[in-house]
Amino acid sequence: MQVRRGHRVSGNIRVPGDKSISHRSLILGGMASGKTVVTGFLPSDDCLRTLSAFSRLGVQIRQQQDETSLELVSPGFTGLREPDSILDFGNSGTASRLMCGVLAGTSFFTVMTGDDSLRKRPMKRVVDPLSMMGAKIDGPGSGSRLPLAVRGTALNGISFLNAHKSAQVKSSILLAGLNASGSTTVEEPVQTRDHTERLLPLFGGKVLREGLRTTVYPSRLTGTEMHVPGDFSSAAFFLALGLLTPGSSLTLEGVGLNPTRTGLLQVLEAMKARSLRILPSTPPSLESEPYGNIHVGFSELEGIDVPPEWIPNIIDEIPILAACAACARGTTTIRGAAELRVKESDRIRGIVSALQVLGVPCKEFPDGLAIDGLGPDPRLTGGTIDSLNDHRIAMSMAVLGSRLPESEILTIRGTDFVSTSFPGFSNLFNQVVAC
Repeated sequence: MQVRRGHRVSGNIRVPGDKSISHRSLILGGMASGKTVVTGFLPSDDCLRTLSAFSRLGVQIRQQQDETSLELVSPGFTGLREPDSILDFGNSGTASRLMCGVLAGTSFFTVMTGDDSLRKRPMKRVVDPLSMMGAKIDGPGSGSRLPLAVRGTALNGISFLNAHKSAQVKSSILLAGLNASGSTTVEEPVQTRDHTERLLPLFGGKVLREGLRTTVYPSRLTGTEMHVPGDFSSAAFFLALGLLTPGSSLTLEGVGLNPTRTGLLQVLEAMKARSLRILPSTPPSLESEPYGNIHVGFSELEGIDVPPEWIPNIIDEIPILAACAACARGTTTIRGAAELRVKESDRIRGIVSALQVLGVPCKEFPDGLAIDGLGPDPRLTGGTIDSLNDHRIAMSMAVLGSRLPESEILTIRGTDFVSTSFPGFSNLFNQVVAC
């Protein structure tokens, strides 16, 4: 992908459906008896891996022509069948970790794997608590990474402290708890994404939420109808594009506004992003996914020290936050983000390397980075960067590359994986910046 200086961005755009919610719509719809209808689904590579898995488990799935509307007809959790071959989850950490929780309580044997990147990512964080519930899961390093063999068995509920501050760990345990004996409780030191907890009651799941404690009870889910709002993490790239481009006026329509996902707005407001306007379309509720429009224009940003307690709810947005920090005045410091080391790539190393190619002074820490911003009219340098096959690094550097001087060009390698979360990104990006 090649990027040149962009021009004034304006108009109204819609980003694809939320990836986290799309995964969960398939998982809960696949576990539920009867018909589930989903609109706004994200037909990305990651989500299609989850779709394929449930099809192999005996769920009938029919997609409409545009692939964003689908219908699932499931025999229910106890009617799922043993797959006839290995389930390959590609690059999707969400799918592989959540499906561990689903498969642990079945009555059959399953083998799970993924691509080279996913096979390097830690799985013991879900395998250990599931084993405490009685799950029989094995793989390299006693279940430290894929491939994993899951021998479905009867499970028992547990109380678990989620020290990893991970919504994937929490969700895997809660999904297993739906078919365990007794209640299952997960407590967190900080609030993480709560899509699973919000969606479960829609399918008839029994959930009790008390502050940072979530308890599920054995539940037989039933099919329903649901809509997937636009993905805030995908909208963040165009949000940043509007903030960084002089003269811009951009409205992002139908974006998910779940407060456990919109932490980037809090950070940007602290950086003096004065042009942000949030227009909710739904009233606040713990049992639905709020959404609305976000209007953004150019702002002159200021660097800040990001509080470590904000990190869990901006973990996926740190690459695009780094792009914003590069165009801020002063230094932005991000610490407490060691989780970035075990994402689709080592994102700390990847971000620092990319920024250095663009001429942005930065420093790497074991758990984060510091970026010395070049100001609202940055004198960036072109060149070639390696995204490490990481979709979020690739898209974030494309946004930053749009602020290059007219004479410079940025080449981004490894952009094929953008389709794991944002199919059609390049076309929409080029349309908006008019490169």
